[in-house]
Amino acid sequence: MSDDRLIVALDVPHAVAGLELAEKLGDAVGFYKIGLGMLTGGGLALANELKQEHGKRIFLDMKLFDIGATVEAAVRGLAQFDLDFLTVHGDPHVVAAAKQGAAGTDMKILAVTILTSLDRADLDAALIQPGDLGDLVLTRAGRALDAGADGVIASPQEAAAIRALPEARGKLIVTPGVRPQGAALGDQKRVATPGQAIADGADHIVVGRPIWQVEDPAAAARAVLQEISEG
Repeated sequence: MSDDRLIVALDVPHAVAGLELAEKLGDAVGFYKIGLGMLTGGGLALANELKQEHGKRIFLDMKLFDIGATVEAAVRGLAQFDLDFLTVHGDPHVVAAAKQGAAGTDMKILAVTILTSLDRADLDAALIQPGDLGDLVLTRAGRALDAGADGVIASPQEAAAIRALPEARGKLIVTPGVRPQGAALGDQKRVATPGQAIADGADHIVVGRPIWQVEDPAAAARAVLQEISEG
């Protein structure tokens, strides 16, 4: 049985490439993330095929943000696909609306705190309030969890602090921005190794390019799982 603490990001152009990658990974991986980049390339169809025909778990990374009624309607529509995780932005009104849309299903609503590709300079450019980035992540995480989120998406560098929040008891922490030892950082700025992320309180880690860009994706996935076990 695969170790579902590893979620592989299918950040490939379309569903055909995603299915080919999943076939290469085989039993090594049981949990996949499908994001906005594949939405117009058959992403929902791929999610359904991997879930229903291959028994995989699916994390749909849409990062929804809109007025409450629109978010609720969108989530209700997505919930019919029997997905496992769905991301929304961590604003309390968005989280509350998403939970309404997911009511009666097993789909977990995960709140995005601050994207792992951003640093303080990026937040300044976006007119986000001053302050330490880690403190802002903690505040957003706490408010999202209070609003009903089943968990949060956060940098592995903030996982331990979020896990220590009273609001985080029994909640999920999913960390992108995870890079195996020796892997290139790409566009990620706040990173950690797989073992460190799990040790710091993450329930799941998301890894994309270090797995799907290499010649033997299954071997790369097994190496990540080995790092998790040793961490």
